[in-house]
Amino acid sequence: MASLLASCSSTLATFLPSSSVSSSFPSSSSSHHIQKSSVSWLSSRFCNNEKLYSSLKKLRSRGNDVLQHRTSVGTFRYPDDMEYLKREKTITSTTTCRASSSPSQRAATILEKGGENKTLPPEVFIEEMKAFLRRDLIHLFDEQGIDKSMYDPKVEFRDPITNYDSLEGYLFNIQMLRLLFHPIFELHTVKQTGPYEITTRWTMTMNFWIVLWQPKLIFTGVSIMRINPETGKFCAHIDRWDSIKDNEYFSFEGAMDIIRQMQYFKTPDLETPKYRVLKRTAVYQVREYEPFIVVETEGDSLSGSKGFNTVAGYIFGKNDKEEKMKMTTPVFTEQIDQVSSSGVKIQIVLPLQSSLSELPVPLSEQVKVHQVERRAVAAIRFNGKPTEDLVQEKAKILTEGLAKDGLRQKGGIVLARYNDPGRTFPLFMKNEVLACLEDFELD
Repeated sequence: MASLLASCSSTLATFLPSSSVSSSFPSSSSSHHIQKSSVSWLSSRFCNNEKLYSSLKKLRSRGNDVLQHRTSVGTFRYPDDMEYLKREKTITSTTTCRASSSPSQRAATILEKGGENKTLPPEVFIEEMKAFLRRDLIHLFDEQGIDKSMYDPKVEFRDPITNYDSLEGYLFNIQMLRLLFHPIFELHTVKQTGPYEITTRWTMTMNFWIVLWQPKLIFTGVSIMRINPETGKFCAHIDRWDSIKDNEYFSFEGAMDIIRQMQYFKTPDLETPKYRVLKRTAVYQVREYEPFIVVETEGDSLSGSKGFNTVAGYIFGKNDKEEKMKMTTPVFTEQIDQVSSSGVKIQIVLPLQSSLSELPVPLSEQVKVHQVERRAVAAIRFNGKPTEDLVQEKAKILTEGLAKDGLRQKGGIVLARYNDPGRTFPLFMKNEVLACLEDFELD
């Protein structure tokens, strides 16, 4: 399990350390040997057109994708304990650089307009880094992959069960995840959380396809990306999962979290409402459901089956067009309010391509068809036969968990049943208790 999980999110900062130097020529103590591919290194190393041009010609010979543009190097600003290097001499040359220059390359070169030296604020660099992450992370698990040139050779990667201290190990972990789990990575937010730190929030869904029942593993959390100010590259990537408290390596709690998600549930091969997981805690998931249409009638209790045959009759042809529709999953029973369990609706989801305006009219007046709008929902999954006592027990765990986390419930509890009770062994039954959330926002 040691290499089972590493969620990738990245951050870019691109500042070089500063020191006081002469405006005519930099001293040896102020010359920083970073990378020969960095325009910032060349600019701080050379002070005249001839030397800079000669060095950039060598850069061109390395075969990078290039474009020609006119560059004026004026004032440089590098944060280093709030001291700044100011270079007054302007160097104008024709330079060659990568067509998609990285933020660290752009941060080192300040363009001069109208002969006036300009200092680009650090906030602009951070915004570029955040934009870079949003572009780069979509390639996390595809053929292109992330831009590995933006990581230090000794980048530290750590999550609750994985620990690497080199770029090679970091990239190996990504490829291992891609091979074993076919992961889907969704980036939610990218925020600056320190002078040399950016934090991303994400969801990663992984299909463990080499196991017979192919369990789906879901992790949500944040990645804290720290930046080496001397290289403008990531020097640390620390992941923290929402589902556990002990996020330090090696976390026994983290390993158990993975094992629990590998539990087998029998899931019918039927159409089901679409959703994405925004957050997964130790108690519940927060999902965002896309709109879907249900046919419903009155039921008797959350765990009851009264009214099922009535709504099933609608999809089997008891409508004004005698139209038959495919069965879907789950069957919902919805408590109308939080106070009383007497008012219950039983619902069947209609095929997702259905249009409310084109659906046939029910023959029974007790049957209604309506659309459920997009909504945020908290859910607890459990197995076993969904008796009323078990459902109420899970509902209590959910509502208490939401209250503890400061989330507000809207409306009553909903039970989702995915299996035919007459054909599924109770141990493998898949059930969920859900609660709609009011004004949910990711932190």
